Parts: sequence; structure tokens; C-alpha cells
Amino acid sequence: MTLTEKVAYLKGLVEGLGVDETTSQGKVTKAILDVLDDMAFTVSDLEDSTSELYEEVEALDEDLGNLEEDFYDDYDEDEDDCDCCCGDEIYEVKCPNCNEEICIDGDILDQGQIECPNCGETLTFEIDEDDCDCGCDCDCDGECECHHEH
Repeated sequence: MTLTEKVAYLKGLVEGLGVDETTSQGKVTKAILDVLDDMAFTVSDLEDSTSELYEEVEALDEDLGNLEEDFYDDYDEDEDDCDCCCGDEIYEVKCPNCNEEICIDGDILDQGQIECPNCGETLTFEIDEDDCDCGCDCDCDGECECHHEH
């Protein structure tokens, strides 16, 4: 039995009992039943609206899922490496404020800063292009002759 049906049953009981609406108790009973009736219709309307919204959200979720499949192709959300989305060189940096791992590309690195998407902290990057990146601390100004792999 729905809420609306229950309120209708109560109204029928009150009418069947012959409650006198001219007395104080009768007036209160009638007013309570009117409020219950309004509430039952409101709840019913909310249930209908919620059901419609749920169906719309499900349809949007399905459409979004299809778009993600089409757009990202074979992209696996669980992959840990950053170069899963493109062929550019990707760097992982850790925010010193919240310890969140952030993937950045060379363009962002060239800009010199990025805002942490997790905490909003501004991270700055300084690139010294004169240093050799072979890791041997030689002073070759980027033209490494130390025969270490780059």
C-alpha cells in the first residue's frame, strides 16, 4: 500500500466514524488528514522525479562510458605509468605539500610551474639546460663525452 493509499484509508476511517468537524477534535483531525494528504502527494511526486532523474543519470553515465571508450581507446585507468596517454616525455613529480604524484609533460616543465590539482600548492621547476643528464656530474655542457648512457 502506498503512502497516498494509506492516507486515503485514514480519511475513509474518519468519515466512517462520523467525526464531527465542528468540534475541536474534529477540526484537528481534519487538519491533520489534510496535511498528511498533501505530504503523501508531495512524497509521491518526489519519488517520481527521483526515478526520472535516476534514469537520466544512468543514460548519461552510459553515454559517458561510451565516449570514454571511444576517446581513450585502450586506455587502462589502472595503469601506473604516466606515458600511457601520449608519446611525449612525461615526468612524475611529488607535491611537497600533499605528497600527491603528478604527471607533467615537457610543456608544463618549460612553463616553470603548475598548481597541484590535489591541494592547490604552486609547484615551481627550475631546469638548468647546461647540466649533463647522464648522472655522472661531469662538466660537459650537455655535450657529454663521458660515454655514459643518457
